[in-house]
Amino acid sequence: MSDPEFFYTIDRTVTAEFKDRGSKFIAYTYPIQSVDDFKKNIEAIKKEHPKATHHCFAYRIGLDNNTYRVSDDGEPSGTAGKPILGQIDSKKLTNILVVVVRYFGGTLLGVPGLINAYKSAASLALQITPIIPKPIEVVYTLQFDYTQMNEVMTQVKQLNCQVLEKDMNLFCRLVIGIPKGRLEEAIYKFKEIRNVEISKSNL
Repeated sequence: MSDPEFFYTIDRTVTAEFKDRGSKFIAYTYPIQSVDDFKKNIEAIKKEHPKATHHCFAYRIGLDNNTYRVSDDGEPSGTAGKPILGQIDSKKLTNILVVVVRYFGGTLLGVPGLINAYKSAASLALQITPIIPKPIEVVYTLQFDYTQMNEVMTQVKQLNCQVLEKDMNLFCRLVIGIPKGRLEEAIYKFKEIRNVEISKSNL
């Protein structure tokens, strides 16, 4: 059962290999946060495997289910990217890219064979990639006087908040991600500190 206070992702790259009738399918899993991360990783893979026949992939980013992309990279439509995404979704993962590199082995696999090969390669890689829960965060902005910095930062650490932006002058501004499960506690604690303004952010 998925816990609404957490999402599931990965924090490292893992490789797995699947072979079928001479063709070699090498799957890579990558943790990504943005489309830019995806672009860097796909470029690196193409440099690493310049002679591969295809570099097929699927990625999913964020929690709204709207940011994803699949590519068959020249394979028959629907035979590579969708099966890879299917494996990502079967494990309910996000902020992840899976690339499957194919070296053609001389025998055509046909549509069912291709779907099976890309699905199997992605599945093997995901089976050996450690999956980690991460807290879903709600973004808030804190504004406070420089003299209150220590008090504020102590609470940020204790509540496991993530600092997303900081602007430290005489008057400080801090944008933080508060774990959803600790939101009420966090708002209470920050409001307890004198003269701290806390407001929901649209980041």
